[in-house]
This record gives sequence, structure tokens and C-alpha cells, in this order.
Amino acid sequence: MNATRPTILLTVFAGVAAIVWGVLRLTYASLPPLPWTAVPTLLLLALGEIVTAINTRARIQRKPGTTPVEPLVVARFVALAKASAYAATVLAGVFGGFVIYLSSSLDKPTPRRDFTVSVGSIVAALVLVGAALFLEYSCRVPKGPDDDEDGRREAQPGH
Repeated sequence: MNATRPTILLTVFAGVAAIVWGVLRLTYASLPPLPWTAVPTLLLLALGEIVTAINTRARIQRKPGTTPVEPLVVARFVALAKASAYAATVLAGVFGGFVIYLSSSLDKPTPRRDFTVSVGSIVAALVLVGAALFLEYSCRVPKGPDDDEDGRREAQPGH
């Protein structure tokens, strides 16, 4: 499995933000106010992934007082990290579309409130993306003495 590439995440963010901005041009007046609950939810998910990353990294490095981690568990954590990075990027894009659309209507109270909620939600989503990338990084197996700079085993003579 390849590492998550930030350029792909940026492309997803920009694409979703553009689509949401286009939809909001047609439908914003009929939408209810944005709920603020996305902010604490995303931050709690990020906290969980950070704690998991720190614990997993210590177990992979076999630090004293830790038990070895099963490879299947690490594979599941990588899948979780990739999924939450992409999901949080999509959410950041959705709220980014709101920010772009609402930036011209900040003189009215409801758009100003939705703008504030959107900015907070983007920040929380980006924290979750960072936590997911940290979890993915923490699941890497450390390089061994026989590994080259890419982490691959060097060819042994006679093998």
C-alpha cells in the first residue's frame, strides 16, 4: 500500500469545494443554519487517532513496557488512517465551499454564523487529516540494517 499523497488530498479538497460552491449558489437560501457539532466530533476523532498513533509507534518500535502489535492490526490502522484522511479532506472541501460562497455575505447574521462554523469545521477537519497522516506514518515498519534508502531489502549474495 502506498503512502497517502498530499497532492491528491489537495485535489480532492479543491474539487469538492468547487462543487459545493456551485451548489450553494443555487440552494443556500433554502438550507438550515450549519450545526457546530462537526468541530468537536472531528477533534475527538483526531485525538483518538493521535493516541492510537503514539501507542502503535511505540509497539512497532518495541519500546520497553509495550507488547508487540499484530501485523493485521497495523494493516487495519493504515486502512483507518487512509479512510479518515480522505473523509476529512472531503469534509474540509464541503466547508471550504461554504467559506468561499459566504465570504461575500458577512454583513448578514446567518451567513456570518455559517461562515464561522465553516472555518472552525475546516480547521478541525485539517487537524483530523494531520492525525490520520501521523497514524499512517506511525504504522511504518522501521528500516532494518539490510534495507536500502527506500526501505527495501538489498539483494543478498547467493539469494
